[in-house]
Amino acid sequence: MTPLSETSLITNSPEDLSLGAELRAELATADRIDLLCAFVKWYGIRVLEDSLRAARDRGVPIRVITTTYIGATDRHALDRLVRDFGATVKVNYEIRSTRLHAKAWLFRRKTGFDTAYVGSSNLSKAALLDGLEWNVRLSSVATPAVLDKFEATFDAYWNDVAFETYDPDLHGERLDGALAQASGTSSRTDVQISLSGLEVRPFPHQRDMLERLTVERELRGRHRNLLVAATGTGKTVMAALDYRSLCSTSHGRRPRLLFVAHRKEILRQSLRTYREVLDDASFGELLHAGQDPLDWDHVFASVQSLNVQRLEQLTPDHFDIIVIDEFHHATAATYRRVIDHFSPQELLGLTATPERMDGLNVQDEFFEGRIAAEMRLWEALENDLLCPFHYFGIPDGMDLTNLGWQKGSYTDQELSNLYTGNHARARIIVKQIRDKISSPGAMRALGFCVSKAHARFMADFFRRSGFEAVALDSDSPAEVRSKALSDLRDGKLQVIFSVDLFNEGLDIPDVDTLLLLRPTNSATVFLQQLGRGLRRTETKPVLTVLDFIGQHRAEFRFEDQFRALTNLSRNRLLDHIEHNFPQLPSGCQIILEGKSKDLVVDNIRIQLGATVKTLVKEVKTYNAPRLSDYLRESRREIKELYKSDNSWTTVLRRASLIDEPVPSGEAALLKRVHAFLHIDDPERAEAYLRLLQDDAPSYAELSPIDQSYARMLFFNLWDNAGGFTSFQEGLEALRHQRVFRDELRQVISHVIEQADHVPIPLSGRLSHVPLKVHSAYNRSEILAALGVARFGGQMPRSFAQGVQWVEELKTDALLITLDKNEKDFSPTIRYKDYALSPTLFHWESQNSTAVDSPTGLRYQQHNDRGSQVLLFMRRYKNTDIGKSQPWMLLGPATYEDHTGSKPMAITWRLTHELPADVWTYSAISAG
Repeated sequence: MTPLSETSLITNSPEDLSLGAELRAELATADRIDLLCAFVKWYGIRVLEDSLRAARDRGVPIRVITTTYIGATDRHALDRLVRDFGATVKVNYEIRSTRLHAKAWLFRRKTGFDTAYVGSSNLSKAALLDGLEWNVRLSSVATPAVLDKFEATFDAYWNDVAFETYDPDLHGERLDGALAQASGTSSRTDVQISLSGLEVRPFPHQRDMLERLTVERELRGRHRNLLVAATGTGKTVMAALDYRSLCSTSHGRRPRLLFVAHRKEILRQSLRTYREVLDDASFGELLHAGQDPLDWDHVFASVQSLNVQRLEQLTPDHFDIIVIDEFHHATAATYRRVIDHFSPQELLGLTATPERMDGLNVQDEFFEGRIAAEMRLWEALENDLLCPFHYFGIPDGMDLTNLGWQKGSYTDQELSNLYTGNHARARIIVKQIRDKISSPGAMRALGFCVSKAHARFMADFFRRSGFEAVALDSDSPAEVRSKALSDLRDGKLQVIFSVDLFNEGLDIPDVDTLLLLRPTNSATVFLQQLGRGLRRTETKPVLTVLDFIGQHRAEFRFEDQFRALTNLSRNRLLDHIEHNFPQLPSGCQIILEGKSKDLVVDNIRIQLGATVKTLVKEVKTYNAPRLSDYLRESRREIKELYKSDNSWTTVLRRASLIDEPVPSGEAALLKRVHAFLHIDDPERAEAYLRLLQDDAPSYAELSPIDQSYARMLFFNLWDNAGGFTSFQEGLEALRHQRVFRDELRQVISHVIEQADHVPIPLSGRLSHVPLKVHSAYNRSEILAALGVARFGGQMPRSFAQGVQWVEELKTDALLITLDKNEKDFSPTIRYKDYALSPTLFHWESQNSTAVDSPTGLRYQQHNDRGSQVLLFMRRYKNTDIGKSQPWMLLGPATYEDHTGSKPMAITWRLTHELPADVWTYSAISAG
């Protein structure tokens, strides 16, 4: 009844069209049908069955995505969709949380007159006929951008491994069990080990951490590693997946494993996890009070059972791999005994909290100050593994600008003096709790204080304000601490104020409020504090975080904690603050109240606006003429040095720390150092470093692969050939630039240590091309590596297009920029190029490419013709310092399918999975 080109609102009111009638009319003319709904009911199917059967008879493909949400789906409704109407159905079996609340239909037509319905209606009788449901009808004529987004998002869900294809014959019992569990009519028990037979796959945040663990081992040769992730994000699953990966490279035998924990419950659950991941119900043996292993190959042991006598029976190299859970306990004598006795090939520590209450820091003590892989908070939130948070930044009126500053933070004593006994600030805190917390008497809060005196003062003030509150610190007896935690859990206490206790022994999932009562200049500590409240529970809808913000010294950095929360670069963080954080993980809010917004923005602008004069002053203060020393002392990122064509040499010369005369040509070369900040594969780094040595070989003496790297280095320095007539001439000119070469060597040596992806060589006919999959390259390097940039031919500076056909290599290079217009909030631009899954990428060709053009046919037939397609992708056009952002090589891709012409929308299948962090920002569902 509604013309295909128009939009309308359908409310199921008596005088309105019924949604059911409209859907029957839509089904009659659709060529493709997609349905997204939280649940599917039998009577909803019955309302539409004639129309669905007719669509089946016309050969119309029907795709349905649904869930086990609250057990509301009728299994026999899904069975009918599959068996009677030929639909392909995908189900999300997750019951801990529900990601999918959407209810929507999409009807595609070859005529181009596509329509969609988005609203409140699931596939049920009430929704389609007589319920008070609101649904908006959209059309490709009136709202084309919305339909593009609909299709892109639906396809992203369809390719998400969380949505599993449903076959009634194979999966009916599993669906019945999941629906019963979701509706509360059955309970899940952990008594029996029953393996599902399904491969356990890591969530993206886990894949990301496991890759960084691999980088530490394979690229840096480090085999003692610490993995830090919030409780509830699957640390044990990661350890088990890591073990499964190590098994695959151990030549047919499973490496001997020792898993150490301090509680029987953890051991039993960990053993179950390893069995699930390995799909082996007989894997592993327990070593715990009264239980002794027989084989001693894969042992899950309590730390108490590994006493001196037991250790003496085991040789230091008995276990190939040792995993120690809750590694923050490692400084205790029982753990230290185990660590000191064994010499495994791999040691992996797991913890949510590397800092201990006794001040000892486990990464400094056992891992040379390194954390191999730390959870990126936003990834766990995006995957619904943590409780969403509402963060309030609240001005407290405190002036900290005159306090002392040592080793990257305020001195605790001065902070304590400022806060302890400060009744005005304490009154602000109490008032904010009464404003922000719906039921202050029922809250379970942790307050993080600067000192023992501050914690005691706050607890006393809160008690006098009518709250049940206590202070805990490292002096508190174990029984006092235990009772306080029990009382908080049971609701007898509303708040515990602590100092240096948040990192251990405060594992209370029900904590729903955090009071940040001291400034934290460490993103790691800030995330650990948040981690105390981010555990999911059925009764906690959201974590409330009240952060009390004063006026800070210029050295203090708000950006670290906000970047940890948001995954935004510094420049984009400012934009998001000014727009009140419009893009956060589902359910999360960041609200900066009153003056706090100005304080944060001003603070970040000060860091952004660091001038050469500021840097010179810092270099003199730190007395750090080596770049890595300065960056460590100042806690600055290296790119801050290279804004506005600045350089490290410029800073040192102004600080009178270089007294050599300035050679001709140095200034121009220093302006190119920024073009090497992305170097992230060791082979290229080593090749560049060799070419920058005092005794570097001539171009003619180099191997073919090193000549390729020399060409990449040359065009990266001179993207218009620099007036030279040969590569040797350019390399020879560098001999006279000792200071420049020294700076560039320091830069490359520093940035290669920041690499966090495993580079994969190209294979087959491209194996001689010096590009690595999942490494970053700028335009000059790409064109030089592919042989496009050459003397007398194409110069990188004049290359502006996003595609390049390389005849000699029979290769198409596609250079993709995700956010093309640099406007983060554009509603349409995201739906041109995006990842559909970790192995599928949707790409839109140039507008001139027709489906039957030579280029269009080459894309479609590249496999048959023997040509290759390489995808390169970057997130933004420019970096934070205004320079062109490099592209990551996603690797070879093969044609899957396409729609449209001029432009063609092509789906490519990647040979190699996207790294998890890249998938997170390139997927439609992330945007």
